Amino acid sequence: MFKPLPLFLGLRYSRSRQRNGFISFISASSLIGIALGVMALILGLSAMNGFERELKNRVLTVIPQGELDAVDAPMPRWPQLRDYLLAQPGITAVSPVIRINGLLESGNHLKGVQLRAILPAFEDQISEADKYMTGKGFDELKAGENGVILGKAIADKLGIKVGDSVSLLMPDGNGADGIKQPRRQLLTVVGMLEIGGQLDGLLGFMHLQDAQAMTGMGEAVSGFSLKVDDVFKAQSITVEAARTFPHHVYIRSWMNTQGYLYQDIQMVRTVMVVVMLMVVAVACFNIVSTLVMAVNEKRGEIAILKTMGASAAQIRQTFVIQGMVNGVLGALLGALLGGVLSAYLTPIMAGVEQLIGHRFLNPEIYFIDFLPTELHLLDLGLVTGAAILMSFVATLYPAWRASGLIPARELGR
Repeated sequence: MFKPLPLFLGLRYSRSRQRNGFISFISASSLIGIALGVMALILGLSAMNGFERELKNRVLTVIPQGELDAVDAPMPRWPQLRDYLLAQPGITAVSPVIRINGLLESGNHLKGVQLRAILPAFEDQISEADKYMTGKGFDELKAGENGVILGKAIADKLGIKVGDSVSLLMPDGNGADGIKQPRRQLLTVVGMLEIGGQLDGLLGFMHLQDAQAMTGMGEAVSGFSLKVDDVFKAQSITVEAARTFPHHVYIRSWMNTQGYLYQDIQMVRTVMVVVMLMVVAVACFNIVSTLVMAVNEKRGEIAILKTMGASAAQIRQTFVIQGMVNGVLGALLGALLGGVLSAYLTPIMAGVEQLIGHRFLNPEIYFIDFLPTELHLLDLGLVTGAAILMSFVATLYPAWRASGLIPARELGR
């Protein structure tokens, strides 16, 4: 079978260097370094992809993408205001809401909570939180029953379960000294919210009509939750809708409340790519050492090849191929290991957590309590291609030196 001379010699030289122990060690080091660097970068990118997916699929499907809250007083005639907001460009769904910040009390236990009083039919268009709820989700909330759906972490802290009663303490009115006095309202737990992160310890839901009766708002609401057609334009869309809104409102979007998570993910991704590519680059530079030593060892053979008619280009190609063997094998091995480990990264880390008895992601601090992963084939291809490209660049200088040897000078020694 026909095999080009540079390919034949390059593959033969890559096998023959096993005879030299030191060159073989340097060569193996470069291969292992490239494989580990590629594997680590693929694992890191898969983890960042997983965090971004969980941010979009968990946090951004539970919290409102945009919010408008009344500045001074509750907003009456909310159905007309809702219709007005739905007519604004970029807004796809609107849900009325009353937000209540208070303390939940059960026995000797207290826990702060952010209650969102909603209408289930409208909230279903805004949020997918019911996917993470027990029972029938939002449909468990019935007007007049003072039911509440609590995050599981809140329920665990209070030591309560579905069917138990809990007291809500919230400020109401002024005392004689001007200090707001707490008002107590008895609620019944009708469901649990378990997203698996920080929101489980903060959020709760109740029916809008129950909150209107508790707060004395009548038929009014304190604000609206918005869903937009482009989540990354949520801030600008919310601001534009508020410009001509008939009430003075506070403007918020997920970029204000959770945007730091997205920015942190992008920053960590960028830093990790730069650092890991530098690791791969250092491993690739071992190829330079290997080839330089190989060229010095084979100076006589190179001179003989030239006297037999081998061109400088063929000599260069020979040593490029010899060096690329390590780069290609290391990149492919790293891609294979990275791809396989990425697919099982979540259960692997869960097993490690069980083994050492420590959680890497505290749900009271992070928005999830597990290490997510999502492998993108584009990342796999780009990382592997970058490693192979750096390996190719590392072969150029030794190959150029080999092609510049003068036969008469080498054979005359």
